[in-house]
Amino acid sequence: MNLNLTHKIAFVCGSTQGIGKAAACELAALGARVVLIARNENALKEALMEINQINNLKNDFIVADFSNPEALRNIVNNYIQVNGGAHILINNTGGPPAGKISDAKTGEFLQAFNNHLICNHILAEAVLPFMKQEQFGRIINIISTSVKQPLKGLGVSNTIRAAVANWAKTLSLEVAAFGITVNNVLPGATSTARLQGIISNKSEKLKTSSETITQEMLEEIPAGRFAEAEEIAAAVAFLASPAAAYINGINLPVDGGRTGCL
Repeated sequence: MNLNLTHKIAFVCGSTQGIGKAAACELAALGARVVLIARNENALKEALMEINQINNLKNDFIVADFSNPEALRNIVNNYIQVNGGAHILINNTGGPPAGKISDAKTGEFLQAFNNHLICNHILAEAVLPFMKQEQFGRIINIISTSVKQPLKGLGVSNTIRAAVANWAKTLSLEVAAFGITVNNVLPGATSTARLQGIISNKSEKLKTSSETITQEMLEEIPAGRFAEAEEIAAAVAFLASPAAAYINGINLPVDGGRTGCL
């Protein structure tokens, strides 16, 4: 099985912590030169130091805030003009705040749409010319199992994640002939700061302990535990590899069996 990413360049979003950082480390371990993308420069420098210990390549970072899509476009396009494009793009952005969809304001949908779908598209636009030239490309979107089965209390997230999944499927049909695949990884409950935030928010709203909420969540997972970020990253790395060249346009749950539908 060919998992070798030597001579490949990977842009990884949200890569200073959690799943994004784990994915960056895994891609680096397979030989890719990694460009981290996030908004916190200090955190990026710390993450870059860790990546540099994995391989001896000229890994780098881009400081960009996804709350400003046009600024993101300018920053990434300028970077590519100077440094070149990427063979691999990992779209990964923190999810919208939890809450019922009936309580959501229209501005929350617009903000989430910009942060996720619009920024994903801006980044895809930026890297696709290089991918087509190289006849190799991997666009992998870290979304959520809510694409297959909406999750209670995540109204805005369920809505926007589904939009991203349909965007990705449509794009996958248009770029496949160039050796480019577009796939979605759907993490289940994963031990990250995002999960802790969801648990704390639910605990506060329901006036019950975090331990109770955690236990209820675990009971829904056949594996009986939360995922580690590295387990999600392993799926991302496989889809990024040459071995996954004929896998295109899919939604891959990595959830310990929690999602009830096929």
